[in-house]
Amino acid sequence: MRTGEALPAVEEVLTVLATGLWHWDTETGLVTVDAEAARLLGLPAEPRTLSQAQVRSRLHPVDWNEITSVIQLAVAEGTLGEVRVRIMDDRGRVVRVGRSRFHAAFDQEKHTFEVTGSLQEVTEPAPGTSSERTAVTGDWRRSREAFLLDAGRALAEARSTSEVLRVAAGLAMPGFSPDGLAVFGVTGDRLTVIGHHGYEPGDEDPFKGLTLESDYPASEVIRAGRAVYLSSPEQYKERYPATWPMAARFHRRSWAFLPLVVAGRTMGAWMAAFAYPVAFTPDERSVLTTVARMLAQALSRAEAAETARELTDGLQRSMLPRLGPEIPGMAVAARYVPTGGGLQVGGDWYDMIPLPGGPSSGGGRFALVIGDVQGHDVRAAGLMGQLRIALRAYASEGHRPDAVLSRASRFLHGMTFGTAEEDPAALRFATCLYVEVDPVTGVLEVARAGHPDPAIRMADGTVLNRSTAGGLPLGIDPDADYPTTTLTLEPGETMLICTDGLIETGGHDLGTGWRRIRTVLEGHDGDLESLADALVQAVHGPSSHHTPGPLADRREDDIAVLLLRRQGEGPSGTRAPGRPAVRRTMMSVAQAEPERVAAARQQLRELLHDWAVPDQVDSAVLLLSETLTNVLVHTDADALLRAEVRGGTGDRRLRIEVSDTSDDLPHMRRPGELASSGRGLILIELLAHAWGVDPLGEGKTIWFELYESGGGDGSGTAVAPGGSGRA
Repeated sequence: MRTGEALPAVEEVLTVLATGLWHWDTETGLVTVDAEAARLLGLPAEPRTLSQAQVRSRLHPVDWNEITSVIQLAVAEGTLGEVRVRIMDDRGRVVRVGRSRFHAAFDQEKHTFEVTGSLQEVTEPAPGTSSERTAVTGDWRRSREAFLLDAGRALAEARSTSEVLRVAAGLAMPGFSPDGLAVFGVTGDRLTVIGHHGYEPGDEDPFKGLTLESDYPASEVIRAGRAVYLSSPEQYKERYPATWPMAARFHRRSWAFLPLVVAGRTMGAWMAAFAYPVAFTPDERSVLTTVARMLAQALSRAEAAETARELTDGLQRSMLPRLGPEIPGMAVAARYVPTGGGLQVGGDWYDMIPLPGGPSSGGGRFALVIGDVQGHDVRAAGLMGQLRIALRAYASEGHRPDAVLSRASRFLHGMTFGTAEEDPAALRFATCLYVEVDPVTGVLEVARAGHPDPAIRMADGTVLNRSTAGGLPLGIDPDADYPTTTLTLEPGETMLICTDGLIETGGHDLGTGWRRIRTVLEGHDGDLESLADALVQAVHGPSSHHTPGPLADRREDDIAVLLLRRQGEGPSGTRAPGRPAVRRTMMSVAQAEPERVAAARQQLRELLHDWAVPDQVDSAVLLLSETLTNVLVHTDADALLRAEVRGGTGDRRLRIEVSDTSDDLPHMRRPGELASSGRGLILIELLAHAWGVDPLGEGKTIWFELYESGGGDGSGTAVAPGGSGRA
């Protein structure tokens, strides 16, 4: 070019270099290309304006996604972007490979991009060269996408800060993996080291006191919100001379410091250090930036979950009571395990209430309460706290168990019904079991409101699910009645009461869940505290004393457990070794509750679970059913059942007594062929080894006995009404 000649236009120079220009405005969705860019896209070589869809149809689908990702990366870092793209023809075949460099500007108000760049054809790399891992061939891209998918899944599943850091330390990035990682947080105006990997304990100490204004890359990243890439020690030393000596002793060759941003707020910085030089190409920066975003989200979720757990645990501990003073002759143990996942404060609770004249005043009686308010939220926890206080107040006034639950039901109904008129979802109910205990006699007065029945573990390990009369859950009907059932806890026996979380967790229903709990109760040999731990561990793993303990984060329901043992003479409060075991059970069957005859039969079968002669068990159940039904059909009185098993295995005696308040004594009859009754005493005479009728001051008792060593031949002895007999 001679002096004085006009300079060629930029477009002419670019045409000579076979380089096109393009401009993309995401607000309008239009892409403007010059003639050369149009030619490279496989269109007629003339300037034109295209839609995003038209441009997208000319590019490989994976490369289009790559462009949008690199644009966001370039804006975040304030740098030029560069991508390699495959250009397709109308049949979807790759006709050429292009390279585009561009500058992107982001409009904060409109949330749109304006991108201006160049497009130039490049030669496809030959297979077998180092460029096989470039974005053009797709090999590196596929590895990167698979890595990011796995990393995102692993970080999403991490539920604590320590788990997030452990996952981050195990990430193997495609083609370049750091051997040193650190996560920095911010407290006030200073850096904190949240965690690190690839360093020795204590290596982080010099970095803990750095301020955000210090000459350290992490500080600059947090201040500016932009990544810092250092490809060599020389570059590090030149940019950060003050803190280079602190980093030099670790002998790394390259470093990437990226901001951890959540909802527009920089919460910290992530450092990835490499033992070899890294150029930090756009693809590599894209991977690091994506991991930093996922890491920031995972840390934010973990922090929120840990805060919620701390709040939940603190709230639950403040609401749960301490067990009362020691009761002579009795031992009490309790466990509570809240559900997990967010602010899952539940409605389960337990309580131990001294009654008037009870332990706190030198007397004996006290009450055990366990319950479950519907729901797993703050409202459920609030109602639980108020209901627990109300129950304490009613019990402390000296009301009987049925009256305590009746008043509590009216209280809860009044609290929730008015709110429910505006919001039906606000209507809540609660199940509850209230047990008044006399530690001197072992008598338990039980009132139940829709709650699971108690279970009794006898001194020899036999477990009975004790059926008790009950009413509706609290809060449903303000006029509901709650009948009282009387049980007796014998020396060495243990009562278990719990919420349904202990029974039904893990896919179990009420039946299979009770069988699981029964196995633990029957097989345990230790004190009450270890039994409480064993019950919780059977469902969830280790627990701690009166606190949630290190259990799995995801739990299906809260668990509350209360155990009451009447001390025996053994070292752990059970029966003394060498003394024969005695099994006893007692239950009432009211005229209005004929369905409890079936519960009595089931309870007898549980009492005789290890009886040596199965035919005798069937005989005992049949005779019990006959005697109970006889009371309900032929008298106006309620029946009281008492069953007792004495002796050693193989030589035991079963005695069953059914009492009522009617003075009409039964008589042996000879029913005709078509008679519908009159066979009860005949069956007793045929199947029992001994039986009789004992008059009482008011009423009578019909009893019969079966002997385990006597076989099943039914060698009974009939006894006239009013007398007694023996085989």
